[in-house]
Amino acid sequence: MNVSARIISRLHRPAGKHSLTWVFALCGALSALSPANAAPIALTDVRIIDGTGADPINAGVIVITDGRITAVGATDSVVIPEGAQRQSLDGKTLTPGFINTHGHVGAVRGLESGHYNRGNLLRQLELYAGYGITTVVSLGDDEAEGFLLRDQQDTAALERARLFVAGPVLSAQTPDDGRAVVDDTAELNPDFIKIRVDDNLGRTPKMSPEVYRAISERADHHGIPLAVHTYYLQDTKDLIRAGADFIAHSVRDMHVDAEFIDLMRTHNLCYSPTLTRELSTYVYESEPAFFADPFFLAGVDPQVIETLRDPERQQRIQQSTAAQQYKASLPIAMTNVKMLADAGVQIAMGTDSGPPARFQGYFEHLEMWMMQDAGMDPMQILHAATGGAATCMGLTDTGTLEVGKWADLLVLGEDPSQDINHTRSLEQVWIAGKPVPLAR
Repeated sequence: MNVSARIISRLHRPAGKHSLTWVFALCGALSALSPANAAPIALTDVRIIDGTGADPINAGVIVITDGRITAVGATDSVVIPEGAQRQSLDGKTLTPGFINTHGHVGAVRGLESGHYNRGNLLRQLELYAGYGITTVVSLGDDEAEGFLLRDQQDTAALERARLFVAGPVLSAQTPDDGRAVVDDTAELNPDFIKIRVDDNLGRTPKMSPEVYRAISERADHHGIPLAVHTYYLQDTKDLIRAGADFIAHSVRDMHVDAEFIDLMRTHNLCYSPTLTRELSTYVYESEPAFFADPFFLAGVDPQVIETLRDPERQQRIQQSTAAQQYKASLPIAMTNVKMLADAGVQIAMGTDSGPPARFQGYFEHLEMWMMQDAGMDPMQILHAATGGAATCMGLTDTGTLEVGKWADLLVLGEDPSQDINHTRSLEQVWIAGKPVPLAR
């Protein structure tokens, strides 16, 4: 069962004893259906990249009513409603808001963990939005406050990034334990089940095939897609055969082969490279170039930068065997994402941002720039961060600029289809049909 089918199945099952989340979901849905007094908005004279993978519309119009797209297309094909508020975006490019298919939200403040609360969740979701990341799939360590925010976002009043959640990262020692933890997590009504099958470069035990097969079967029973953290090529092949629905990290121990490509294509799976995750493990062994980037500095606490500049801290990273091994893994990961994209495997932009020094918002742009450095075409990357990402994660209300979708969109001063580095020319972020503050 693919991700979209499993999510649809999940949405039609009873919520169980944790029915409060469904109450919030119903309230959000009713709010979204309520009539609004605002006039329609027409953004005109703009280049539109709609996220579907289609060629850009060089002179386009998009009409927004009550937070959703009601018309989009070439200027001569769209009738603008009488009384609409018009805004010319001549010379600009419009794209869907970007989707991070692998983030973590809520726990970190500065470089410290342990701060999971509603206020910190909202701060981080506003930061993501300020960089144009209008949807985040949080793959693990999600608590009750995150579930409630997920269930309150289907409204035209939304002013922060949309959030989807997995709950805890599941771990078990036996198949029976695995089935039990899936059952417990399913009662929370998560969007994904998340597991790790990784030995942390030989330092910790790895989940056994018997256990992850049991978890996969039970996740399928509940209609919840299974996202897997993996590192090794052989493990990833075995996880695909066991029923994994989303590959949440790059294969990093060796180059992928024809068998792996065939498995990915046969099972219609998506692959999130998380190149910046690898980068983050070693880049602070010295001062990274992005510490001088105004786009980065707009959304970061200066005290965090000073801590990362500490010479003793940098020396520890230089001397870390793990950091240096991950550093050696990054070129393999970059080659693999290019090979998979060329073979027609759907890439889904994801970063694993959220843990300390994996900077939310900025790292998503850096990820896309690194995908281009790996050899992907800008339009491939844009699709991987918009419509392709939405399809991969089973999201039906966002990701493309199509009629009926939420008007989550970006206005860019330069055309990212020519060079993905132009995403740094971000000028406006709209969520549910209205501008929200940029990272400043």
